[in-house]
Amino acid sequence: MKASTERSRSIIRGYKTELDLNNRQRTHCLQHAGTARFAYNWGLARRTAAYEATGETLTAIDLHKELNRLKKTDYPWMYEVSKCAPQEALRDLDRAFADFFRRVKLKQAGKLRGKVGYPRFKSRKQGAGSFRLTGVIKVFEGHIQLPRLGMLKLKERGYLPTKDVHILSATVSERAGRWFVSVQVEEEIPHPEPAQSVPVGVDLGINTMATCSDGVRYENPRSLQQAQKKLRRLQRKYARQQKGSQNREKTRRKIARLHYRVANIRQDALHKATSGIVAKTKPAAQRPRVVILEDLNVNGMLKNRHLARAIADVGMHEFRRQMEYKAAWNGVDIGLADRWYPSSKTCSRCGHLKNELSLSTRTYRCDACGLVMDRDLNAARNLAKLTYTASSAGMNACGEDVRPVHLGQPSRKQEPNSLSGLA
Repeated sequence: MKASTERSRSIIRGYKTELDLNNRQRTHCLQHAGTARFAYNWGLARRTAAYEATGETLTAIDLHKELNRLKKTDYPWMYEVSKCAPQEALRDLDRAFADFFRRVKLKQAGKLRGKVGYPRFKSRKQGAGSFRLTGVIKVFEGHIQLPRLGMLKLKERGYLPTKDVHILSATVSERAGRWFVSVQVEEEIPHPEPAQSVPVGVDLGINTMATCSDGVRYENPRSLQQAQKKLRRLQRKYARQQKGSQNREKTRRKIARLHYRVANIRQDALHKATSGIVAKTKPAAQRPRVVILEDLNVNGMLKNRHLARAIADVGMHEFRRQMEYKAAWNGVDIGLADRWYPSSKTCSRCGHLKNELSLSTRTYRCDACGLVMDRDLNAARNLAKLTYTASSAGMNACGEDVRPVHLGQPSRKQEPNSLSGLA
């Protein structure tokens, strides 16, 4: 048993797929989503009023007990849905307040700029929403059985795990008129064999989404830019139609479907790029042992009104998030170059540093050695070189499987000098 534990580890993972619902099932899902939204808004109003009146902070348990007492008299319709829907919504409210108080402390310490984000009420105008269910959840090849909803048909067969996993919860959500279920499971996966190939530096950009130091490029699909013409036309049409009319609602649904398509195209490109970089389908000898990314200040970049839309269309934060968990699953380490490291201004051949390099200059020309190279490829090769300034033991000694190592900064867990001297 001990040997089996050493060869594998337990992770919590989500599987999301689309549901194939009939009209009756869709109505039940709308009832559950509406009940969850009502419970969240009721809890937010009740918690705010209690704090303003008495200074008392109500928890999710307190709110759930009070809501249960009101069901018989004020809200008898809540008995038509699973008790998990309002209960989990109140737990979500608890987490929203915990995040709010965490940001307040960061704001007071001077570590956070902008608003702290007090929890807001949920509106039906933002869509039907979602609800989470716990308890007895059974998954079959083409169906899933949920409490109070019964057996629901899946559009994709064989995707959700049916054995050797412990199902924790199921979240049903609506997007652009389509219903999805996301199953959170706890499963055992084998420890990945450490990757052994050469390190790879990755430079993110707008024209090309990702440029790797080995010359591989992943193009940016520019999904939002491609849909701008149609999106503007639909939004103008929506603004001119009468509020509350059926035609206005039809146009709203078209806009939602278009935004959903844009998000799908972007997500598909991100998954293909991140999976290709970590080479998850290849043997350990062909996977890069380290992938170096830039520690980009995406929020700061989005404040540039000339480039904000193009930067958001790339999905740089999502790219890094996917790289971190996919690298951990495939035995690849992630290194983050210091935010101020001049990867674009430095010559990858001789190390000469330019004083100025405008964004419009797409070809790097070194004044010292005469190197002429694509700007993004030059930056990616500089990022890859950071790995060689640290020993492989220094990159792996701290045991940080998920949290990336910052190149140019000591690891915070142990051995603070293992990465010293990196630029």
